[in-house]
Amino acid sequence: MLRILKTAPKVAVTALIVLAIINLLVGVILRYFVGAITDWLDIDPVPFTWVEEVGELSLAWLTLIGAAIGLQSRSHFALSVFVHHLPETAQLWIHRFNHALIVCVGLLVAWYGWKLCLLNRALTTPGLEISLAWLYASAVLGGALIAVYGLAEMLSPSLQPDSPH
Repeated sequence: MLRILKTAPKVAVTALIVLAIINLLVGVILRYFVGAITDWLDIDPVPFTWVEEVGELSLAWLTLIGAAIGLQSRSHFALSVFVHHLPETAQLWIHRFNHALIVCVGLLVAWYGWKLCLLNRALTTPGLEISLAWLYASAVLGGALIAVYGLAEMLSPSLQPDSPH
């Protein structure tokens, strides 16, 4: 179960990056090549408003899942100015307190994302005509992953050496 919780978000982010790249390429082709051809042939243009919606959805999911992955892999920016001078037990409690705050923020993001999903589930996007709840579901999953990874870090038995990132 823990292995799935560690690898599934990374696989999802990889797939989202590939989707975003392909979507960007399709958007460029539709806008500049197909658009020019339909203008030259004087036929109805091919609608491509869905390209921006796919890009927006993939970026939202990529950002929130990526933030959780950054927390899990300890690659977020951290500045140790004062804490490293304290005794190790004080460092451990400050570490736990910081991660408790991260858990709270993750739960807050997930909670408000859920409320936005419920509020916007009847609204649809103009191009894809899918529920806007799919956009806000990224906050639910991302916030929940942030909370789970923050809790795991908070409950870890000891301080791990800081990441070299």
